[in-house]
Amino acid sequence: MASKKRSRTKVLVVVAAALATVAAGLGIAEARSKPAPATKAANWAPPPANASFDYQIGRPYQPPKGVTVVSRDYTAAVAAGLYNICYINAFQTQPDDAAKRWWETEHPNVLLRDSKGKPVEDPDWDEYLLDFSTAAKRAELTQVVGGWISTCAAKGFKAVEPDNLDSWTRSGGRLKKADALAYAASLSAYAHGRNLAVGQKNTAELSRAESRTAGFDFAVAEECGEWDECDAYTGTYGDNVVVIEYTQGGFTKACTQFGRRLSIVLRDLDVSAPGSGTYKFKSC
Repeated sequence: MASKKRSRTKVLVVVAAALATVAAGLGIAEARSKPAPATKAANWAPPPANASFDYQIGRPYQPPKGVTVVSRDYTAAVAAGLYNICYINAFQTQPDDAAKRWWETEHPNVLLRDSKGKPVEDPDWDEYLLDFSTAAKRAELTQVVGGWISTCAAKGFKAVEPDNLDSWTRSGGRLKKADALAYAASLSAYAHGRNLAVGQKNTAELSRAESRTAGFDFAVAEECGEWDECDAYTGTYGDNVVVIEYTQGGFTKACTQFGRRLSIVLRDLDVSAPGSGTYKFKSC
C-alpha cells in the first residue's frame, strides 16, 4: 500500500473471492510443504529496468501493445511472453469473510490479537493483521504464504510482490519493524529457492541495509512520484524500481524525474480493466 496516504489499490472483486477459493484448495495443500532453502547461485532476476509496465492486480486482461512487464494476482494466469510479477497479500489477510474465517480456523495462532483476544484489523482495508512476532509464527506463515509462492512459480511468474510489508506500523506496537524484516527474509529465501525475484512493496523508510537484509531484489513503489519518494528506492535498487501512480500530477512528476530510468505507469485506483468507466492506463 502507499506509504503515506495509503491509497493502495485492492483487488476489489477478483482476489477477494479467489483467495478464499484457492485457500480451500490447491494453495493450502502446497502450503503444508516445508520451505526450500535459497539456492546458492542466483537463478532469478528482477524485471528489466525502464520497461513498459502494466499493473493488473484486479481483473487481468490483454496487456496494451508494447507492455513487457505485468503484475497480476497469484490466482491469475501469467501474460504469455512477458515478465510477470506475482502479487500476494503476505502480511495481512484478504478482507472478505471467507478468507478471515479460513485463517481463524486453520491458522488461528498467526492472527495478531488485541488484549481481549480479538484479531487486530487494518482500519482502512478491513483486513486482519498477521502475527510474525516470533520465529515459530514466521515459520508457520512462511509455510502458508509459501504455498502461494509455489503457485506463482508453477504458473511461470518470474517474481513475487509481497504486500503490506509495513503492517507493523498499524499494529499498535504489537509488531516491530525487525519482525517484519525477519519474516520478509524468510519469504525471500523461499521465493529465491523457487527461482523467483522478490520485490520490496512500498515502505520507502527502509534503509538500504534493511532492504538488502530482507532479501529484496527490486522495488514496487506506489505513488513515489506523488510523495517525492522515488529516490529512496533508487538509492537502494538503482533503476530496478517499478512505479505505479494514481494521479496525473504524480505520474508527470515521476516521468519528468525518472522517465528514462524506471518503469512507470499511471493506473486508476480500482486497477480496472478496459471497458470499465474508471479504466486508466498510461506509460512514459
